[in-house]
Amino acid sequence: MVPITEFEAARPRLTALAFRLLGSVHDAEDAVQSTWLKASAADTDGLRNPAAWLTTVLTRVCLDQLRTRHRRREEPLLADLLPAETVAADERYLRRENISRALMVVLGLLTPAQRVAYVLHDLFDVPFREVAQALGTSADSAKKHASRARRSLAGARPASTAATVDHAVVEAFLDAAAGGDIGRMVALMTDDCVRVADATLLPPGTPEAITGADAVARETTLFADRIRVGAPLLVDGRPVSVIAPGGHPLAVITVTTRDRRVARIDISRPGDLGAALSATS
Repeated sequence: MVPITEFEAARPRLTALAFRLLGSVHDAEDAVQSTWLKASAADTDGLRNPAAWLTTVLTRVCLDQLRTRHRRREEPLLADLLPAETVAADERYLRRENISRALMVVLGLLTPAQRVAYVLHDLFDVPFREVAQALGTSADSAKKHASRARRSLAGARPASTAATVDHAVVEAFLDAAAGGDIGRMVALMTDDCVRVADATLLPPGTPEAITGADAVARETTLFADRIRVGAPLLVDGRPVSVIAPGGHPLAVITVTTRDRRVARIDISRPGDLGAALSATS
């Protein structure tokens, strides 16, 4: 068996790996515990690289979970379909470890094999021969999975063509909204700016559409906490902000500009983010 001291030394890295693979700190901790149970029961005499062996065991535990979710079409789970305490725990871990929110959103849209290949090789520097061993495939196949993941992840970075004056206006507006700065928001909007939102994302009795810069700005301050957990992505080739507490998608904010000012704000359910992001790669 792997000595407990070696396992505990590896635990933080294993947890970090499992979180990126599973997107949940609770599931990650369970996967690490399962890895310890396997490690404590295995005959590891003569094992030359315990850390690499533990990584492979953990990856296979996570891969089983990812494949089960994929078969059940459970991925990605939206934030409002998860227990509040789960989302809160994931948000705390995300912030403590300074993990990219956009990265977690897009990782949740990859196939299990793509997610494993990308996370292991690109994020944790695991050689492709070891990635292939964890996936039960060839090194060439593992490289292809990672390559496909990178193409999808390109959607997590604003395209260079989006770095326009209008894009800067959108960023400035979202920054002001996150800070609850009514005056700045109003200054960045057209007088007839309209906000249109999916009714399921609004408190009961809130109109699906409101018009007027002042009205929109004042309402927006009520949702500043949500805007603060936004992740900038490209969806259908357009820069948007995906509200993702704990890395779990909740809503998509799309801002339309006119004459370098915000003219319309659409707030919608995430829908098929996977297909939309694939279209940008």
